[in-house]
Amino acid sequence: MPQNVLVIENSDKNLDVVSKLVRKAGLTPVGAHSLTEASARFALMMPESFLCAIVAHNLPDAPNGEAIDFAIDAFIPAIVTTDALEAKTRDKVLEKDVVDYIPKENAQNYDYLSRLLFRLEKNKSTGVVVVSTHRSSRRKMLSLLYRHNFVVYDCPTASDAMSILAEHAHIRLVITDNALPDMTGTQFISGLRKAFSKEQLAIIGLASDQRPLMSAHFIKSGANDFLHLPYCHEEFLCRVMQNIEYIESVEAIRRAANTDYLTGLPNRRHFFYTVTVQYKKLPEQHALALIDLDHFKRINDTYGHDAGDLVLKAVANLLQVHFNDTLVARFGGEEFCVYLPKIDLNNAQERLNRFRIALEKTPIQLGEESVKVTCSIGLCNTPTQNIETLLSSADKLLYKAKHAGRNQVYLNSETQEV
Repeated sequence: MPQNVLVIENSDKNLDVVSKLVRKAGLTPVGAHSLTEASARFALMMPESFLCAIVAHNLPDAPNGEAIDFAIDAFIPAIVTTDALEAKTRDKVLEKDVVDYIPKENAQNYDYLSRLLFRLEKNKSTGVVVVSTHRSSRRKMLSLLYRHNFVVYDCPTASDAMSILAEHAHIRLVITDNALPDMTGTQFISGLRKAFSKEQLAIIGLASDQRPLMSAHFIKSGANDFLHLPYCHEEFLCRVMQNIEYIESVEAIRRAANTDYLTGLPNRRHFFYTVTVQYKKLPEQHALALIDLDHFKRINDTYGHDAGDLVLKAVANLLQVHFNDTLVARFGGEEFCVYLPKIDLNNAQERLNRFRIALEKTPIQLGEESVKVTCSIGLCNTPTQNIETLLSSADKLLYKAKHAGRNQVYLNSETQEV
């Protein structure tokens, strides 16, 4: 379902600026200059199609924030914009169940609004664990997090939180206070750091003003950040967003470093890292295949390098279909590698042959033309704890497959018939 954003602004200029930000976030703005116009436009559309509403506090027919109540009553998460940063207006707005409020005073606030729009969609798959024995404190944090669409886990004990973390890989943040019934917050954080690095899981500790040194204890125990109690609405949300964005930025950098830019497959570097980490001791039965496309240079020479890129992407997609349960990587150029743990040579040969035949029979569309591609495969199952030994043997077998006529799987000691 398309995601719309109801934008209710009091001037053409503001409506235009905010609508541009909405489009930049990949969303569709539904604009209105007044509460009356917004009500009419909203009535014509499916309520479920709205991700949120961006509502000006002061409108011609709603000068005192009545449009905010309209959005909340319609169950649309509301982001409020204000013309001036006034404590009285801020307090009045934050008394309501709004997502946040944005003063329209400088470009950075609009940048924050842009990030917020992006997050409201992404937060739907982002987990946050709140650990506290104080029910009122937990309720306040849970309410704020729910308004931002986070997947929230409410945990009164450290043990509950650890169980949740073991079950859900999408959790990016833990918020904890120190007074837990089964251990202290610093013990809990120290335990988490044995399983999750600061780049994998962000932790925010809650430190009361009565214990000013608590924040330092949290940081020394492994927390990424801390919040002093009592905290204000905006600081809480800004710190949550900042810490989660840090984790996501590290993930993005790691993906870029480990992924082949063209095909999206893991690259050679990530292949070695994964095998080394995942299989600290290689299985007694395993196989490794090196796959090289036949006469790939002819495709580049005949159709151009853009066509060659399309062929590589198509081959990578087919590899992912046939080997979605194991490690596949692009080693560079037209060469790919597949590692098959806990498999005998016959089964490995059968799987590689199925892929080879499927590739041979699959036309790859290059604009108005299509081509068929074949591949040669060197398949090795040498018992070894050294992945380099496997690769060296598979490379020699691949060379033999090429010289034996191509489009075949060449094994340790014999050639598979085409």
